[in-house]
Amino acid sequence: MSAFEPEADGPEILFRKEGRMGLVTLNRPRALNALNRAMCVALHRQLIEWSSDDDVHLVVVEGAGDRAFCAGGDVVGLHAAGRAGSPEWEGFFFDEYRMNHAIAHYPMPYVALVDGISMGGGVGVSVHAPYRVATERTLFAMPETGIGLIPDVGGTHALPRFPGETGTWAGLTGARLSGADCLAAGYCTHFVPSGQLELLKDRLAHSHETVDHILGTFDADPGPDTLTALRDGIDFHFGQDRVEDILASLDTGDDWAREQAAIIRRMSPTSCKLTLHGLRAGRHASIEACLRLEFRMVSAIKSGHDFYEGVRAQLIDRDRNPRWHPATLAEVDIAPYLEEPAWGDLTFD
Repeated sequence: MSAFEPEADGPEILFRKEGRMGLVTLNRPRALNALNRAMCVALHRQLIEWSSDDDVHLVVVEGAGDRAFCAGGDVVGLHAAGRAGSPEWEGFFFDEYRMNHAIAHYPMPYVALVDGISMGGGVGVSVHAPYRVATERTLFAMPETGIGLIPDVGGTHALPRFPGETGTWAGLTGARLSGADCLAAGYCTHFVPSGQLELLKDRLAHSHETVDHILGTFDADPGPDTLTALRDGIDFHFGQDRVEDILASLDTGDDWAREQAAIIRRMSPTSCKLTLHGLRAGRHASIEACLRLEFRMVSAIKSGHDFYEGVRAQLIDRDRNPRWHPATLAEVDIAPYLEEPAWGDLTFD
């Protein structure tokens, strides 16, 4: 076993120093490396410790196994916590968002090796970093509108900064992007074949070259993407500022556009409205402002209906037939989701 090969079992998150590199391994391969609260806290603490360690010059984050970088957060656990009225709900998001904030402001190079599935919380562990490496196995999605949530973890800051309306489309539909698409969307900054990652980590750990130079020497052609051909349609239809207007535009479009409309209509109406509001608010907002707004939204979602119904339909009973309430966009009032929660706003002290 190489020094970099993740263990199959053991702690849920592993930290080791190798040369000048601090290596983080999300180590829940059987759960597709999904994040729980303890992992978020441990990662945040380790980043703080390494930031003042003279031996650590860069941080690399990877996922154990060959299927996922990180497939999101432990939403089934959140389902149970929210149903029980447990403060673990708001505690999880509080700790996760503070960890996302720390990554966004990390004082040394941070490299996310996005090899495999990256959804939800996995996007939060990677998208705010300066270096995000895709492979031929990368699969990105923010599928939260399908389970009654929002594309959070700073998604309302990151997605509006994707080219054109790509982030709006991805946030509302939960579209899945390949490694090549991730380069075109700006989610990833480099493409390295998965078979080269061990050598890449060795160079990052032991070379005196800059991270920019090393990644540049490994950067490969990802091949053709599918996103470029869709950009005109995405920008035209998803530039509206109301979900209703996006749907009206899609309904008059081609087969692809009507398919997007059908996808959105299967999602939680409340989540779709909250998502678009967050994406528009995040266009020119700081990461701090975006995370605070997201915290308000998810705090209110705790006492709502759609998250529990979405997780039930998609992950527990798996009947894929959620019954949203409210059932239509016209019935949705997002004002209560924008108020300061009873337990207070997110802080970054």
